[in-house]
Amino acid sequence: MKIKSLLIIILTLNSLAQINAQDKAISKEPITIGETITLHSKVLDEDRTLNIYLPQSYAADSTKTYPVIYLLDGSTDEDFIHISGIVQFGSFSWINMIPETIVVGISNVDRKRDFTYPTTIERDKKDFPTTGESEKFIRFIETELQPFINSEYRVNNIKTIIGQSLGGLLAIEILFKNPDLFDNYIIVSPSLWWDNQSLLKLETEDYNNEKSVYIAVGKEGNIMEQDAKALYDKLESTKKDNTKVYFQFLEQQDHGDTLHLAVYGAFEALFKKED
Repeated sequence: MKIKSLLIIILTLNSLAQINAQDKAISKEPITIGETITLHSKVLDEDRTLNIYLPQSYAADSTKTYPVIYLLDGSTDEDFIHISGIVQFGSFSWINMIPETIVVGISNVDRKRDFTYPTTIERDKKDFPTTGESEKFIRFIETELQPFINSEYRVNNIKTIIGQSLGGLLAIEILFKNPDLFDNYIIVSPSLWWDNQSLLKLETEDYNNEKSVYIAVGKEGNIMEQDAKALYDKLESTKKDNTKVYFQFLEQQDHGDTLHLAVYGAFEALFKKED
């Protein structure tokens, strides 16, 4: 009996020693793809959270400058991580779909407020009482956000905006009213139904820089699909020589899952260079 007890003690001690050795062999470190910044906006009178994805070479090459993608709905629990993943994958040398690019994810505070212009529809005013402040949000992008990014990061002059749903509505408003804020517009499932499609009646302000506009929509019902196609037809028929317009219909996707594949398709169309 004493021998049996001794063996049990020895085996137990040996097991504990192995567990301790395993614990000491484990090393854990967080995965870092960039940084989160809090920027106070005087225009909006509030703090805004920015999630910044930095390319792998950013820290290693202090002379290189990078294009910037401004991502609406850019919270970490929204679209920031999966869109940054497409950017990282697309910039691999063996893929060569998109140049190494900084992503600026703009976290939401009240997207209905920030992404919509005033509506004449009384029902929408009642259902969404905070809406109608897009002009102020666009001013924040132009006078505070872009200057901040330009001063804090090594960027070049190529700027892209990605907006989906109400974010797509805002991107279209910028394209029509202040087009030179961005060079590339990726507009996915835009909520052009807002204010009875009144945005479609506007004409694009004059611009000098080359523009690329990529419009995508999924199987999202007649109104969403027809409005997206109407936007494409309008831009295609009135485009300048320095403008390219693309349209993609993702018939296997719906409003909830169109964005990821649409952005991948947009990167291929807008940035991929022929071998």
